[in-house]
Amino acid sequence: MIRLTRLNHVPLIVNSDLIEHIDMTPDTVVTLTSGQKFMVLESAEEVVDKVIVFRQKLLSPDLARLTAPREHSSESESQSR
Repeated sequence: MIRLTRLNHVPLIVNSDLIEHIDMTPDTVVTLTSGQKFMVLESAEEVVDKVIVFRQKLLSPDLARLTAPREHSSESESQSR
């Protein structure tokens, strides 16, 4: 999910996986795969950069380690009791 800002300065959080394309008219228009369109204050380059940073965070080794399921052994559980 990335944070964007509508033209009226209202924040908007978008699922970046649903972005189909970004138009650069005088304003930046983000079109989702559903056909829904949002005009945002950020430039197209800023939107792309936000998507890249978001995906890098998803792929970072630190995050993978934090979200990986922990292995529990019955031996360690019985020792702690």
